[in-house]
Amino acid sequence: MDPQQSAELRRGMGIVDNTDQGGPRQVTIISSERWDSVSQALGASVDPVLRRANLLVSGVELEGSRGKVLKVEACRVQVNGETRPCERMDEAHPGLRATLEPHWGGGVYAEVLDDGVIRQGDVVTWVDGS
Repeated sequence: MDPQQSAELRRGMGIVDNTDQGGPRQVTIISSERWDSVSQALGASVDPVLRRANLLVSGVELEGSRGKVLKVEACRVQVNGETRPCERMDEAHPGLRATLEPHWGGGVYAEVLDDGVIRQGDVVTWVDGS
């Protein structure tokens, strides 16, 4: 996973040029606040790139958000569920998998509802009523 300044989202497909296209897991999202707490629990500065998620967001609580719609600037994504951490997390950093288990620390997976381009620093909010 290489950090990017922007990404193009395509409705029903996901991130353009990403290997995972279509289905309910088009985009994976983690919270920077939750990641910070995971790093603190591990007692190490752990790069969020190790989680291998597509988006790192701030200012929104992802725990319990199944079915909610998240707006990233002009694009919307619907959260379809929790991303459960796998054994690869411990390969990346010892103890990471167990530390990600509580409170949806592994983030969420979502389906793209709108075409558009998102950029680093875009505003992220929950859509009213979701």
